[in-house]
Amino acid sequence: MPKTYEPIATNTLGAAAATVTFSSIPATYTDLVLVCNVKSTTTTNAYLRVRYNSDTGNNYSVTILSGNGSAAASSRGSNTSVAYLNYTYTIPTSMETVITSNIQNYANTTTYKTALNRSNAASQGVEALVTLWRSTAAINSITISTDNGGSIIDTGSTFSLYGIKSA
Repeated sequence: MPKTYEPIATNTLGAAAATVTFSSIPATYTDLVLVCNVKSTTTTNAYLRVRYNSDTGNNYSVTILSGNGSAAASSRGSNTSVAYLNYTYTIPTSMETVITSNIQNYANTTTYKTALNRSNAASQGVEALVTLWRSTAAINSITISTDNGGSIIDTGSTFSLYGIKSA
């Protein structure tokens, strides 16, 4: 049976921002999909990171695969206070970067949470990240922020959250 996407919420920025939050996420889906169409006001540390349920502890890990057409790379980070949506390539100011995060079993209260993130910046390269949040709590909020804390997520950037229901 096919699974279907159901829109939960969309946020289109009317002004540059430092954070975007989805809260009160219902636990009625099997998985979540976060789609970000984002531009930056700067190229300095223009990376997006995510926290689940406002957890600021060192409970996140990430594995990164990236490539730019001439070279490929990989890296890993453990025991970090955030999970990254993109890491190798900065979000350019001149064009939108599309980032998709598939968050599996987000409402399960017996396992840690994993997400598969894909990012592309056509002028720089592509990357895939696997993130782990070492918590058995159901995800009920997602906060997206930038590495430098400034309002670098540009006006017009769109963040959409979808739930996947089993058919």
